[in-house]
Amino acid sequence: MTLLVLLCALLLIGGCTLGVEGGQNAGGGEGAEEAATTTTPRLQLLGKVVDAAGNPVPGASVAVGGESTTTAPDGWFDLMAPGAGSVTIAKRGWNGAEASWDGSPTFLEMAIEPRVIRGLRVGAEAAGDDAKFSALLAYADETAINAFVFDTKQEGGRVFYDTAVTDAHDSGAVVLAYDPVQRLAQAKEHGLYAITRIVTFEDAYRAEYRPEEAYDGRWINPTITSSWEYPLALAEEACALGFDEIQFDYVRFPSEETAQASGQLDMDQADRIAVIEGFLSEAHDRVHAAGCAVSADVFGIVVSAENDQGIGQRPEELSRHLDAFSPMVYPSHYSNGWLGFDDPNDHPYDVTADAIDDAAERIEPGVILRPWLQAFWWTNEEIRRSIQAAEDLGVGWILWNAVSNFDREALPTEAELAPAP
Repeated sequence: MTLLVLLCALLLIGGCTLGVEGGQNAGGGEGAEEAATTTTPRLQLLGKVVDAAGNPVPGASVAVGGESTTTAPDGWFDLMAPGAGSVTIAKRGWNGAEASWDGSPTFLEMAIEPRVIRGLRVGAEAAGDDAKFSALLAYADETAINAFVFDTKQEGGRVFYDTAVTDAHDSGAVVLAYDPVQRLAQAKEHGLYAITRIVTFEDAYRAEYRPEEAYDGRWINPTITSSWEYPLALAEEACALGFDEIQFDYVRFPSEETAQASGQLDMDQADRIAVIEGFLSEAHDRVHAAGCAVSADVFGIVVSAENDQGIGQRPEELSRHLDAFSPMVYPSHYSNGWLGFDDPNDHPYDVTADAIDDAAERIEPGVILRPWLQAFWWTNEEIRRSIQAAEDLGVGWILWNAVSNFDREALPTEAELAPAP
């Protein structure tokens, strides 16, 4: 008996049946038992996810029959499924797609498109004013606006709602300007995509509360990784409140006088970039786990400059951890002579288009390019020219105005943006 068991094991004899004590024999006499193993066959689905132009889309979720995988950097996927069914593609910030699969061996290429956001910045004062917020909702109903960007933590470090993050209260940063849950509910009733802007390393309240983390009176040292926890905790909470996307602003080293004194300019450029990239990598993982998309604002000039401008921002490295990348394209902030213009602020279309072109060549595939556009110091027609540049280049946009003062005539309608027949 022992020898037979050993032979079955070593020779992998299929259907090997052993006799049992009590007179039963190996030939299957009365009462003999046979071992049977049944394995459900699995079907292989190979494919690729691309955008409308045929470019690969990495990081997209592919699911069928309860099984799922994520597309590789080249957009490819390889999924073993229990059977035929509906194949669904999903990616944060993108419109999903679905296709039927009969289970046969095939190569399935599916295209998805980014959700094109046309948004307005809603500052805390506007969010806290019923009349002003209602007016902004009316603008969204009447125009192509489909998103609001709320501030939950702004420049200087103020936090505008009754957060459960204790450091915000302990540092004195909390001022109750508006109820984000109420405003989110109203925005969603109007079909709006909701983003919150969280200022990251420029924070006077945090600098005073945690001076060991600070460079000076208002800048936090991003090389001290313990300082990351505070904005990340606010980001996770904002996602739980119902925002669709968390946007990190001032996610950089300081500039100007503080940069001269901080020691950051003594660091190698690669080290500065690695610090900011490290923060966004952590933000990517935690914000995605909370269920939201993640984006970041960068200086407009860094998309056209070869270096990081001393602040740790370069599109190539930062964008790989983002769902959306938002350069702040404000022609009023560009130096005289830029693109050969005496005053770039007088050329909204050309300066906007140049920055978008430069950014598009440098960000990672699958990352949505969505610039902030200037909605201050300009006429309505100039604002529309900048918007038109973004539209002509196929990207969404968000309008920046410090106090959320937008003129209805500056905002195009869906019909006005529709391509000519």
